[in-house]
Amino acid sequence: MAMWIQAQQLQGDALHQMQSLYGHHFPIEVRHYLSQWIEGQLWDAVDLENPQDEFKAKRLLDGLIQELQNKAEHQVGEDGFLLKIKLGHYANQLKGIYDRSPLELVRCIKHILYTEQRLVREATNSASPLGAMMDSMSQKYQQINQAFEELRMFSQDTENDLRKLQHNQEYFIIQYQESLRIQAQLSSLATLPPADRQLREPGLLNKRATVEAWLTREANTLQKYRLDLAEKHQKTLQLLRKQQTVILDDELIQWKRRQQLAGNGGPPEGGLDILQSWCEKLAETIWQNRQQIRRAEHLRQQLPIPGPIEDMLSELNSTITDIISTLVTSTFIIEKQPPQVLKTQTKFAATVRLLVGGKLNVHMNPPQVKATIISEQQAKALLKNENTRNESSGEILNNNCVMEYHQTTGTLSAHFRNMSLKRIKRSDRRGAESVTEEKFTILFESQFSIGGNELVFQVKTLSLPVVVIVHGSQDNNATATVLWDNAFAEPGRVPFLVPDKVLWPQLCEAINIKYKSEVQSNRGLSEENLVFLAQKAFSSSSNNPEDYRSMTMTWSQFNRESLPGRNFTFWQWFDGVMELTKKHLKPHWNDGAILGFVNKQQAQDMLMSKPNGTFLLRFSDSEIGGITIAWLAEKPGERTVWNLMPFTTKDFTIRSLADRISDLNHLLFLYPDRSKDEVFSKYYTPPLSKAVDGYVKPQIKQVVPDFATANPDPSGLNQTYMDHGASPAPVSHQHAYGIYPPMSDPVLDADGDFNLDDTMDVARHVEELLRRPVDSQWGGQQS
Repeated sequence: MAMWIQAQQLQGDALHQMQSLYGHHFPIEVRHYLSQWIEGQLWDAVDLENPQDEFKAKRLLDGLIQELQNKAEHQVGEDGFLLKIKLGHYANQLKGIYDRSPLELVRCIKHILYTEQRLVREATNSASPLGAMMDSMSQKYQQINQAFEELRMFSQDTENDLRKLQHNQEYFIIQYQESLRIQAQLSSLATLPPADRQLREPGLLNKRATVEAWLTREANTLQKYRLDLAEKHQKTLQLLRKQQTVILDDELIQWKRRQQLAGNGGPPEGGLDILQSWCEKLAETIWQNRQQIRRAEHLRQQLPIPGPIEDMLSELNSTITDIISTLVTSTFIIEKQPPQVLKTQTKFAATVRLLVGGKLNVHMNPPQVKATIISEQQAKALLKNENTRNESSGEILNNNCVMEYHQTTGTLSAHFRNMSLKRIKRSDRRGAESVTEEKFTILFESQFSIGGNELVFQVKTLSLPVVVIVHGSQDNNATATVLWDNAFAEPGRVPFLVPDKVLWPQLCEAINIKYKSEVQSNRGLSEENLVFLAQKAFSSSSNNPEDYRSMTMTWSQFNRESLPGRNFTFWQWFDGVMELTKKHLKPHWNDGAILGFVNKQQAQDMLMSKPNGTFLLRFSDSEIGGITIAWLAEKPGERTVWNLMPFTTKDFTIRSLADRISDLNHLLFLYPDRSKDEVFSKYYTPPLSKAVDGYVKPQIKQVVPDFATANPDPSGLNQTYMDHGASPAPVSHQHAYGIYPPMSDPVLDADGDFNLDDTMDVARHVEELLRRPVDSQWGGQQS
């Protein structure tokens, strides 16, 4: 199937070449709907020049026809009706073409597969990581499908042997009955006259001796057949267990790991269709072999023959039950995880799925799934099979759901749509641990039977760790706990242990994935950005990325200890940057207009060599979720770099960044040398319309005192100006640039910076005045 997925991505001439491979002799629809089966067959095992291999080719043809017919039977609905007819037609068509020459079918399909492989290889740069990954995936899928084909052949072989054994045993029993009849005749001779007895006895004795000799030989033969069959089943179960390990311990665990990384913003974990098809094949093969082993046990009970076969069958039965138990319990999974930051009294959803539910007919008696929230300690006890006495750590509303079978997709799942955490019971915290570091998990559990209550399973699965909050202000610290857990959890860990420290490059990868996901941008964090973050995290001044390669960052440094001289942690600062960018700065970040991760001194060094009026945008070092404008100006008489007091989300809800930059006429060029209008004009708010019905609309403008220049409003409407404080960078002769008088102005803070919160009342008051109807005198002047 992996090859067909790649083949569908071909374009141009390669696509035309691929399409030309198909036609009446082999329709492309057959290739599409049976792609996984076709790629899983051992076509190369058939020697086209050897007529004796025709039986192999015939078996492949029969298998292809059977797969088409099965596919057709499973089509439902209006669209499925047409497809059902078409697939049935193709089955008859291919049977008519190749029934007398099955080797030609093998020749045709081998040519198709080889050509597709060549076209894909030529179209894909195999040296690229993507190309190498696709090649590796294709090879892995092929190995899995080949193993399934081996299992199919093994199971068919043991089925044939079992029928042969049954036939021979039935004939043995008939002969045994014959021996009993002869013995009865010999016993009845005692009632006959001596002459008659003497006449008949030798013949009966010879006949009995012949039958008993045959029975002795046949008993040994039957015992050998039974032992051979048991040994074949042992080999089949070894391969089954190996295949199941590959699918459950490798492929399914990798899917779960991708699901966990997707919680941090990584790529989607991908669908479960291929995994489900593999698990269903496992279930079919396991069940088929289990039935064979039970039939062999029935034959043994029907005709007991002393020997080791009883113990062998008992061991086989135990092994196959263990294999199917592992399959069922491991494929009860969470398809859609509940939110990992879970707020009480808030609705949330989750979906659980049983990958083998359809094949084992679990849906015939739909099981109910229950969801419970448990603590980290309770999760540990659960995995140790310790009795938790059905304890929970909270109360979830609407926590029961019946699994439903969806025939169109063949999935058995339970969709919890309206769960809500009513209350939470917290445990005693350790040391400096806060409530946003405490981890819980949602336990989903169910019980169902298969094979007519023959086997009963209790299944349980745990969600990814969740952090419970009661207020939105706890969200950023809870997100830090989830991020660290998702990024650095080891497979198979004890719940929910994570390393206390990680290498800096590992953390960089995690926060870069998170940043791109939150901001919804392909522009991630550059090496320069990561160096800036390392300097902040480690209080370092080194600009060399290599200096940080082997450094480690602890959880405490990440989100427990405040940064030097600040009242917030490294994560809280970084999360503030993400939130601000996500809500208000995304287009400017995507355009590359925001350098962002630059400190004040770096901004000064970058701007000093540029013309006056050059500016850049950087995230504030001193304020969570703030961005500031640094610009170069000559005032008074000396060039220096000025920094505007940081803007926050509150500011941008009043006026956007682009409009604020447009308002400030002393900002001319975005670093390094782009005209600001070239970069930002497409985001400017259009001018307001003229006054209507005697009213004029107010317009708020950004002003920096002492940098304001005349800028007549072309609309002729009144404007309200908001002044915003600026401070020079710490350079020599700083006293010469005091553009504010000593603190006589109540709206300036101790550093002479404009405080937006303190002046909003003034701005709102002016805005309210401007909304009032104008008097007739003003109206006359306006006209």
